Amino acid sequence: MGTLGMTATEPHKGEGAPAAAVFIAGTDTGIGKTHAACALLHALRAQGHRVCGMKPVASGCADTPDGRRNEDALALQAAGSSPLPYDWINPMALRAPLSPHLAAAQEGITIALPPLRVAFERLRAMHDYVVVEGVGGWLAPLGLELPAAQIAIQWRLPVVLVVGLRLGCLNHALLSARAILADGCKFAGWIGNRIDPEMAAADDNLASLRALLPAPCLGVLPYGEDATDAWIWLNPSLLGLEPLR
Repeated sequence: MGTLGMTATEPHKGEGAPAAAVFIAGTDTGIGKTHAACALLHALRAQGHRVCGMKPVASGCADTPDGRRNEDALALQAAGSSPLPYDWINPMALRAPLSPHLAAAQEGITIALPPLRVAFERLRAMHDYVVVEGVGGWLAPLGLELPAAQIAIQWRLPVVLVVGLRLGCLNHALLSARAILADGCKFAGWIGNRIDPEMAAADDNLASLRALLPAPCLGVLPYGEDATDAWIWLNPSLLGLEPLR
């Protein structure tokens, strides 16, 4: 297994994180973070755990009679083991389908992590596992001086990287892994997501990812399969996390 200059067994500053929560990062936007997060939630539910997803910040929210709603956050809400208020899952819902820092600026809002942390701790107190989905890639800005990565860094969450399997995924995955480790987070595992059914040498690329990324592959999600079925391809036990209860 490759190391990017650091082995998977070396200590990171992110270790000691709340063991039953993980942060879902992506190699880019639109590569299936929500799909992978929902599949992971279903896999944990199948093991008998009480679980919920969380999307602390979401842009591109639609105005509905019930308030602003985001498709990704709604999917996470539905994948949890029990009904929860939408605002608990997605406490920061922004209207414009832009980078969060731009969407927030349009509304005269500054995104801050402490109120989002309160929502996270409430969910964590009620469940065995909380799956927290980020926005965009690792360094997508929530503010000019606040990358989305700070959620994982400040909340001390181990990171699961979703790799969209398409041309260029090796470079994107390796750069993301290097950034995760450089920021002192625990790189707990990665999930491959087949977003391009015509990808050339897909199996060879997967073999390269397995060799080069310094974390276990939790599984590879097939193209076009719903998360309610695709969870069977994941092995969350490889994360080595223990539930809170």
